[in-house]
Amino acid sequence: MPLAVVTGAGVRVGRAIALALAGGGYDLVLHANRSVEQADEVKALVARQGRQAFVERADLSDGDAVAALASRLRAQHPAIDLLVNSAAAYGHVAFADVTRAQLEEMWRVNVAAPFFLTQQLLPALRASPAPAIVNITDMAVSHAYTPTHFFSHYLASKAALEQLTRSLALELGPKVRVNAVAPGPVAMAGETTSAQRAEILSRVPLKREGSPDDVARAVLFLAQAPYVTGQTVRVDGGLSVA
Repeated sequence: MPLAVVTGAGVRVGRAIALALAGGGYDLVLHANRSVEQADEVKALVARQGRQAFVERADLSDGDAVAALASRLRAQHPAIDLLVNSAAAYGHVAFADVTRAQLEEMWRVNVAAPFFLTQQLLPALRASPAPAIVNITDMAVSHAYTPTHFFSHYLASKAALEQLTRSLALELGPKVRVNAVAPGPVAMAGETTSAQRAEILSRVPLKREGSPDDVARAVLFLAQAPYVTGQTVRVDGGLSVA
């Protein structure tokens, strides 16, 4: 059976991705940091679908921990078919108040961790007959909308991850496919007021907020689309074209 590694697999979008991949026939490595108990719950749900799951804990803001995670995965799973970089740091801070420590943490988790985890798992990915990588970015990187105020450091890191997606699609092809999924108004953050939510949804052609399952379906599609690479699929209800 194919094996997928999903970072941030215990909660929200990462959880939905893991369960969708299990439904699609994948065994799973479920990465978590603070959400290990939730990852164990996902493991049990994966088992009910007849698939295997393994939980791995690592703090992705720590470069040594990322390297250790990659080393364990290579030793335990010589071939990895899919890597989903879903884990992310998130912050709501006015640009004038962002500290160097806040920016650097955002960069470590949202850029350096997927960069080096991908780099260090390349031998295992290349051992797969059809390896793929899917990065989770953000639709607001290219189409700003109301709740993206006060997220400059977060969006800068997601823009870097989106560019990394395109660069790696060129450099790692033809063997490894690399794509991204960019959620829009999906499970909107608590900082979004009811008035902001209503204003956003009034501009969304599909007239509803997205769910983590909507993102998960896009990831499953990209995982199994052999002639798609270097693309970003926006899961935003059409907001980016409205």
